[in-house]
Amino acid sequence: MKKTLIVLVAGLLAAACSVDVPQGTVLFDNYHYEGNDDFYAQNPLPGDDYVYNPMLAGWYSDPSMCSNGEGDYFIVTSTFSFFPGVPIFHSRDLVNWEQIGNVLDRPEHLPHLDGQRVSGGIYAPDIKYNPHNKTYYMITTDVGAGNFFVKTQDPWGDWSDPIYLPEVKGIDPSFFFDEDGRAYIVNNDDAPDGKADYSGHRTIRCIEFDVANDRTIGERKIIVNKGSRPEQEPIWIEGPHLYKIDGTYYLMCAEGGTNINEKHSEVIFKGETPFGPFISYEGNPILTQVGLDPARPNPIICAGHADMVKDANGQWWAVFLADRPYSNDAENLGRETHMLPVTWTADKWPVILPQGETVPLIVRHEGVKRGDKVTFGNFAFTDDFSAQELDPAWLLLRGPAKDHYSLTDKPGFLELTISESKATQTHTPSIVLRRMHHHKFEASSRLYFKPAGETEAAGMLLFKDESHQYFLKVSQGKVSVVKVETRMVRVPGQRPTIEDASSELASAPIGNFKFVDLKITSDCGTFGFWFAPNGKNWTKVIDGVDAQFLTTLNAGGFTGTLIGLYAEK
Repeated sequence: MKKTLIVLVAGLLAAACSVDVPQGTVLFDNYHYEGNDDFYAQNPLPGDDYVYNPMLAGWYSDPSMCSNGEGDYFIVTSTFSFFPGVPIFHSRDLVNWEQIGNVLDRPEHLPHLDGQRVSGGIYAPDIKYNPHNKTYYMITTDVGAGNFFVKTQDPWGDWSDPIYLPEVKGIDPSFFFDEDGRAYIVNNDDAPDGKADYSGHRTIRCIEFDVANDRTIGERKIIVNKGSRPEQEPIWIEGPHLYKIDGTYYLMCAEGGTNINEKHSEVIFKGETPFGPFISYEGNPILTQVGLDPARPNPIICAGHADMVKDANGQWWAVFLADRPYSNDAENLGRETHMLPVTWTADKWPVILPQGETVPLIVRHEGVKRGDKVTFGNFAFTDDFSAQELDPAWLLLRGPAKDHYSLTDKPGFLELTISESKATQTHTPSIVLRRMHHHKFEASSRLYFKPAGETEAAGMLLFKDESHQYFLKVSQGKVSVVKVETRMVRVPGQRPTIEDASSELASAPIGNFKFVDLKITSDCGTFGFWFAPNGKNWTKVIDGVDAQFLTTLNAGGFTGTLIGLYAEK
């Protein structure tokens, strides 16, 4: 057996070394990622029915969840200006989740992303199941085009072309399908008559929806003005979801803003109809991490933007976004999806987490067995690019990029074109990306590349947005690490222009090679960049590189950091 393995490995190495790579061709042979966060390593789960928070680790923001009442659960999250849009996860037990695809996976779904910055595009998708016509609906906002929805009876298959709702202004739309077959859309919008009493003054509005004709009907009405305690001038009430539970209508919303210095929380209201009048819970917020000791261990911050479903045992569960900083509110992972059980007060108000309590990082789902393939804790994955299509977890920027990559021209490899469209621009560059899921990780890939000119480069890119990147770059004769940044130049009387402000942090000669292995490491606050010509002897280009450059705290925006395989000219 050992001899067979040695022969097999030798054969694979020989095959790898014999790859014919013309000048200007970029081939990636594989991608491997492995997380090693301290909390998971030091706190093993106590049993098979325990899970870690976040449930979906890495940048999975604005989660929405639904059940079809037959044992299937689905989660969708925001993707902003990435393509395909809106990942969809499926589970039969709320513990073992699998990404089954992306809802918006055709150019017709996302025709308006070109030209939008990374934190534009698709905001806060909502997924709901209508049992009256056995149809799933996903409704969302494209900030460059307005609110629209798609629908399907098979969430594993294709979704309809988008149906736009120009009369539904604002952001964060959500469907509600009532027991009598009627339907409604609620969402965030401007202050009444567009006259805000203060910055962040918003409203929640409701309009009826005609399921048979896919259009809204009747008057669109304000159902909440300002927030749960209007006298305190709450900001950014948004992300509304309507429920009917035991004959009572509940409206659950985010409030307080999601920025680090704001007071993100979740609040709840009761009403007698979908149009209210709605009464705010005196115990609001029903979820927040505001006011806790900032020096607490393993802090979770900015918790809110929740949705909830009832499981087969009658237990309600909520998903919500929250950040997991490594130091002083700095994080590279973006807003992640957490899950907690919902409790109910004696007077029938739902509470996700009592005020003053920290979001637990270990949660029990009694009676559910955790599988081997998980979306939480320290996990690893490898893609050998042997499939004919990209795994659904890979992302592109603003479009399908079919002229930028191929998995079929050279089977077993990801081939990238060398494009003049760069990741600092607002078009579609030659890059495929995966989320960063941990603050401590290693990510590596094998690259075959013969630069045909001084400007051609390929490698691995840590990507936060157009202005905040680190590039582990292979070019003629060397490997370098470039801090990629841009700045806005303003001249009176002229349109602002974008200027390259990038700098090379370090470089090393590469010599002759047939292929080069590349590796990025993260140690919870710093990055290291490495290479190994022909797969031998890892050489450090530079380590100790400040990760805070790519944090939301520094760069702003709504996404986390992604790891890209990239080529540019």
